[in-house]
Order: sequence, then C-alpha cells, then structure tokens
Amino acid sequence: MTETARGWAERLGAVGIWTHDVERMSAAGASDYVRALESLGFRALWIPESLGSKEAFAHASLLLGATTKLVIATGIANIWARDPVAMANGARTLVDAYPGRFLLGLGVSHAPTVQTRGQTYSRPLEYMRRYLDAMDAAPYVGPKVEVSRVLAALGPQMLRLSAERTLGAHSYFVPVEHTAVARKELGAGPLLAVEQAAVLDEDPVTARATARRHMKRYLELDNYVNNLRRLGWGDADLAEGGSDKLVDAIAAWGGTVAIKARIDEHRKRGGDHVCLQVLRADPKGSPTADIERIAKAVL
Repeated sequence: MTETARGWAERLGAVGIWTHDVERMSAAGASDYVRALESLGFRALWIPESLGSKEAFAHASLLLGATTKLVIATGIANIWARDPVAMANGARTLVDAYPGRFLLGLGVSHAPTVQTRGQTYSRPLEYMRRYLDAMDAAPYVGPKVEVSRVLAALGPQMLRLSAERTLGAHSYFVPVEHTAVARKELGAGPLLAVEQAAVLDEDPVTARATARRHMKRYLELDNYVNNLRRLGWGDADLAEGGSDKLVDAIAAWGGTVAIKARIDEHRKRGGDHVCLQVLRADPKGSPTADIERIAKAVL
C-alpha cells in the first residue's frame, strides 16, 4: 500500500485545487473550468459533497470526461449519502473508465448534515470502520479494478484508521501545525493531502474579511472546533469568526509569495499534496483569475 500511496503523491503533484465553485456552475461551465485548470498545469481537482452538492460520482464523471489528464478527487464523498455497496461500485465504475484519474476521498461528514438527512450521527469512527469492511465485501459484476481511497481525517484515531485501511488522509480546515501531527500519526508511507485556504489580497482588513466569511460555517461544526482545541486554540480564538491569529493560521493571504510560503510549510511538515482553495473577495468574480496568478508562482 505504501508504494501505491507514493505513486499517488507523484501523480497528484505538490499542489492541486479544492473548490466549491464547480458545484454552482452549469455542466458546460464546469467543463470549461476544469479544462482551464488542466491547461494551467494543475494535476488534481478536489470536489466536495455536502448538503445541496451535486452527487459526487455523477459530478466526477462529468469533470473526468471534460479533461484528459486531470485527477478528480472527492473531498469528500459522504458515507451517509449512499450505502457501502453503492460507494464501492460507483468508484469502481469511474476507475474502470478513467484509470489512474479518480481518487475516492471518504468522510463521516458532520452531525447537522447527517441529521438533516434524517439519520443519526453516532460513533463515527466505528461507523467508518464497518463501512470500509462492507465496501471491501461489496459484490461487483464489472471488471476487477482496485479503488484508491483516502479518509477525511483530523483526530488521531481517524488518522490511524486512514493509514491502516486506505492510502492515507485528506485533512481540511487545518493550520500548518496539524500537518506535522497528522504525519506523525500516519507514519512515513501514507499519502497526506492537506487543504489550504488562500486569499490573494495584501490588505489585512479585506483579506481577513474574505477569510472569515469562509470560516464562519466551519467554526460552527464540532469536528473542526474540536480539532483546533486539540491543537491549543482557545475560546477567544474561536469566537466571532475567529481571532486574527486563527484567521491567519487557517487562510494564507497576501501575494503569491505568501501563498507559496504556506504551501511550502505544509510540505516541510510532511504534507505530500496541498489542495489549494482560493477564496475570492467577490464570489461573482472570475473563478480562475486568481488561480491563474497563483499557478505561475506555485507550479
């Protein structure tokens, strides 16, 4: 498994893109967007699946079909959105159609999302363990393929499970100190793909305002708050959209040099791949303009 994880680290490259933008686009607009990312030289795009999202496998199929080399990774496919057989076989279908270009990221989501689905969020680590067992046992009449998968993981137990049962971990909404913690829990071999928010804005007031709009939803979710508390962040940092210190730790802001420095810091601390989520002051602005500027500095 270590050899496969190292192969994926090479395939993904040092920097990819993580975005909600493609969820809001038409199919034609999303196709144009991923072709633009591919032409800029990015090797991977991470797409989410939350309430209101496009369905992860249908969406990934659209984006894979619009490109020739780009890896599409789910960040993450929600294990409460489909049973383990559907998850396993959806992934197998895409791996068969697009060899080496689909990476299945799985996650336990969050209590409010799961409860809105009419389900009970309980003992997520145990649920994930049973879910992986059921995926491994899922019957499939199509061609035999191996699905590469990673787990959304923040705490030590989920990180260890990701190392034991998958190629590694995908961490989200984390400061750089978490990357060192994650690498220590994973060990040297597994893949570590770290999401990093970024604002291409050198004005501290407006850059932090953009970051806080992004952070608000996550600071209302226990999984992320508990992870920050484990890292030593306190009540004052977590209140009212986050202290300046926390905002600066979660979102890299400034020019391209500052954003590249944050990427480099994750890599120094053990991250294989940084999934860059570029936040815009104007959500209605061009979804690729800032990415084009950043690409010249980081690729």
